[in-house]
Amino acid sequence: MKDPLFIGSEIYRGSSYGPRHPLSIPRVSTVTDLVRALDWLPRAQYRTSPRARAKALTAFHAPDYVAALHRAEETGAVDVVTRARHGLGTLSNPVFPEMFRRPATAAGGSLLAADLMREGGTVYNPGGGTHHGLADRASGFCYLNDPVLAIKALATQGLSRIAYVDIDAHHADGVEAALGGTDGLLMISTHEEGRWPFTGALDDHAGGTALNLPLPRGAGDDDFAFALHELILPAVAAHRPEAIVLQCGADAVAEDPLARLALSNNAHWAAVGHLLPLAPRRLVLGGGGYNPWTVGRLWAGVWATLTGAEIPDRLPPPARAVLEDLTWHRKGPSPRPGHWTTTLQDPPRHGAIRGDVRARVRRLRDRCAAWV
Repeated sequence: MKDPLFIGSEIYRGSSYGPRHPLSIPRVSTVTDLVRALDWLPRAQYRTSPRARAKALTAFHAPDYVAALHRAEETGAVDVVTRARHGLGTLSNPVFPEMFRRPATAAGGSLLAADLMREGGTVYNPGGGTHHGLADRASGFCYLNDPVLAIKALATQGLSRIAYVDIDAHHADGVEAALGGTDGLLMISTHEEGRWPFTGALDDHAGGTALNLPLPRGAGDDDFAFALHELILPAVAAHRPEAIVLQCGADAVAEDPLARLALSNNAHWAAVGHLLPLAPRRLVLGGGGYNPWTVGRLWAGVWATLTGAEIPDRLPPPARAVLEDLTWHRKGPSPRPGHWTTTLQDPPRHGAIRGDVRARVRRLRDRCAAWV
């Protein structure tokens, strides 16, 4: 594979978890439209995501759960037993018309990516990153767990050293629960301290395979940069991975309504850019993110980072139109910040590196050194 590939699908356009759900907003369709409006997505670099078949999903998910999810989409309802057993039909994981097809498409995209990377290369699946899904239960807006399926697929190819890095505001509990203790797997998660799902404590190392760095509320770009350069990059480099899977959830930026970190999108782009050279195979996924403007801009900038496209200071009219056409039922800041529709890049959010961040990074570095 010579050039990075972008995996998308029209199923994300108009598909919604419901009008009052945080995932009522357009996300994958926005980033797709933005990169096309910026002429960053030649046809040769786009792949339509297939829908994963039930047999492929059962590489991780329980067959009865996959069947229940499919049945819930077909009938448009779940019974009390199914709700209790599988977490379907709840406020977080509601019944909606594409509740099997949409997550199965995200999973199919990550499985396709693993296949495309057999000989090396970079694949971007912004519809992926559903890191809370459990083997037999929906959790945290995630009906399936495509990162786990992708990592398992890479391992099936014979890869023995894989790094999973997750910079979503919420801990990658589903991935850790599924793969903790797996030989040859390094998992690193930065996430907001004290935020749902309330896992990923500093001392949680998942059988010696995980580095969990809870970030304090309000942590900004310099806190993250310190973690990136002092912990994440050295740990991944020491692991010598044959593949990196990066979950690039956009909810760690300051304007997201479901978290209280204060990063700019520059932090995510820096993580992408610095991690790329550390493995011959790179899969970059989406994840969380519940402000339509910040998600679309951040994920479009991820694609620019992967492809080397130059991010303009001011967006051309076609790209501005994509952002100006977005709507949001949440009140949000008023008036809407001008840079949400005129630029991709946020102003950097600098600040003194917090003492607790320094201390936690040092503690994890000591643990990592002991592993190596």
